[in-house]
Amino acid sequence: MRDDGLDRAIDAAGGVAQLARKIGISQPSVSNWSKVPAQRVIAVEAATGISRGELRPDLFSKQLSVAPVDPVDAARSHEYLLLATLLSAAPSGKLLDQLAALTGDATPLGRAHIALAAAAAGAVPAKVEREYFDLFVGLGRGELLPYASYYLTGFLNERPLSRLRADLAALGIERVANGSEPEDHAAILCEIMAGLAGGRFEASSDAQRAFFEKHVAPWMGRLFADIEGVEHATFYRAVGALGRAFIEIEMEAFTFAN
Repeated sequence: MRDDGLDRAIDAAGGVAQLARKIGISQPSVSNWSKVPAQRVIAVEAATGISRGELRPDLFSKQLSVAPVDPVDAARSHEYLLLATLLSAAPSGKLLDQLAALTGDATPLGRAHIALAAAAAGAVPAKVEREYFDLFVGLGRGELLPYASYYLTGFLNERPLSRLRADLAALGIERVANGSEPEDHAAILCEIMAGLAGGRFEASSDAQRAFFEKHVAPWMGRLFADIEGVEHATFYRAVGALGRAFIEIEMEAFTFAN
């Protein structure tokens, strides 16, 4: 029996087959769900516009950390979640409308927010979905492979993934059963960083910095630069610029924190 969150997502997508297509998995996989799997929440949110709190209130409506979160860390967590959302699936029309309302200032990150808002304001959801497919899915493979193993070794499922899994286990972060994407996908790493910054995962500031320096800093800026450099990717060029600017800020901040 499906829970309410999954039912709302299926209705918003236009049916089980449409939801499966939007998030890039098979229809039988979605048909077998009783609720949205934890590792699929961000992709389903992006594809349908149904918030993660509605999809999985057991995961996202509870405050898991009793300590207050620093406003800077809360902002960092929000930025990582935005990037995770846009890397995990093409945004829905509702999300594009929300992105079009973004504002910014004269800082590099502020200008990137303004550019993303402009790209979202002029975006057609079907065209953005096609951009996402061409970039990250493709017929056989997309133009870009957003995995740490690939960027660091030239191959998938290599040593960077095994090192990541060991560090996730040390932090007490478990792989969700039946997850199809390896954990070194950029969207998953951004979601993990969001959890570390926002207090969902318990870790010291030193552990957070070590995780970033080992698993994010060596390659993710290059991924975003590559996305930014794809000429035909009208919307995702702005996503690439935002991600590149944010990772540069994170690298500088963690350097000063040493």
